[in-house]
Amino acid sequence: MGTDTVCKTVRQYGREALAPEDMEMLREVAEGYRLVKNHVYDRYGGKGGLSKIYPGYTVQNEMTKSGLRAQLGMPSVYFYLAVFDALGDIKAQWTRTKTKIQKLVGLNEHLTEEEKHYLRFLLKIPNAFEAALNRGEIRLPKEMQKKHDGLAASVDGEKLRRYLRRQVRKYHEAHLRTDAAAGFSAAERAYRYGDHGIYLSTKQNRKRVFVPLTDNNRYDSQIYVKLIPESGRIEINVPIQVSVRSHGDYGSEVGLALGIFTMLTTDQGHCYGEALGEMQTEYAQWVRERTAGYNRSRTANPGRKKYNEQKRRRQERIHGYINQELNRLFREEKPGRIYMVKLPPPKAGGINPKINQGVTLWQRGYIRNRLALKCRENGVELVDVLGKDVSSECSRCGGTGEKKEGMFTCVHCGQTMEEKVNTARNVLKRGQAGKTVNK
Repeated sequence: MGTDTVCKTVRQYGREALAPEDMEMLREVAEGYRLVKNHVYDRYGGKGGLSKIYPGYTVQNEMTKSGLRAQLGMPSVYFYLAVFDALGDIKAQWTRTKTKIQKLVGLNEHLTEEEKHYLRFLLKIPNAFEAALNRGEIRLPKEMQKKHDGLAASVDGEKLRRYLRRQVRKYHEAHLRTDAAAGFSAAERAYRYGDHGIYLSTKQNRKRVFVPLTDNNRYDSQIYVKLIPESGRIEINVPIQVSVRSHGDYGSEVGLALGIFTMLTTDQGHCYGEALGEMQTEYAQWVRERTAGYNRSRTANPGRKKYNEQKRRRQERIHGYINQELNRLFREEKPGRIYMVKLPPPKAGGINPKINQGVTLWQRGYIRNRLALKCRENGVELVDVLGKDVSSECSRCGGTGEKKEGMFTCVHCGQTMEEKVNTARNVLKRGQAGKTVNK
């Protein structure tokens, strides 16, 4: 199923804090990277830049002629990556806008099918979309032009183009902006592995910063260098293509229920991540205590450096546990297909501030993302199931039940079982019945 490989991000970490002067040289690169991206955002992020961002070589040539690289003293190995990084963000932003408008067009009861068809054509064809937004004449290759003219003949094209412009003004986000020099991408020519570490190019000619690493792995692809100035360390993110593992004994169908205290419960009652709730409660309490202490002594507080480093290490400990339990789930359940409720967006907090903060720090998004990645790596299908009333429905008779102290009791058939097991069984039943979320 799917492709034979999947993209996975591996991380490497600095073994020790860098000397302040070395961190400063890397921060200079990150600051130049930020300025280049913001320049591209400002110059090409609006509707006037639409004619140049696909595929982007026009932007590359104009940026070369602009003199910005010499002005900032940016090596080409960083400069052009920053340009195309910004272009990728701009394209993604336009894609989100088009998707939003296309959905609204489909729901608009005041538009005829012919008008919807014409608007979808404009949204799909980049040259037509750009011309419509910039009030230009729509000129396309011969066959596409013929199709456009045929669609436009049965509708009021100018009225629909005005409608499209209004929707873009309403839903397209403001220009992108990068305010923090958090890191930078680096091509293969910008770094070299050696001496149990990595040498990174800087803005100074023939000057590299050496960073000792915690492992001896070597990669030959584009990397992202994330700076952590608070601790003087760096984190390197490397996207790699890994082969999808084939498991001849994987074939079961598993329904999962996600919880705050026990991470995952299966339809068979197997639990994974039972210590997660305790770890997250401890983490939330630690955050509350440190925040309160900081607020009481702002003037005498030496800063947030130690706090941020301790917070990062606690988060990594929780993430490590989550990944360990997910790996155990795959080993023991051997799933061919996993059913799980599509998670709703986070809601505003309730009355108890301690509970609010605990929910805020809940790692549900991370759990879902890691589960999806591990499914792709192992050739397992992950299916989103409709979740309305899934926890209040009896998995035996379908009636409505009551939940109390972690147990579910059906008022119709009398069945009593753990609440999460009942939920997981409902998830499995709905998935097998085809009650899934369309993607």
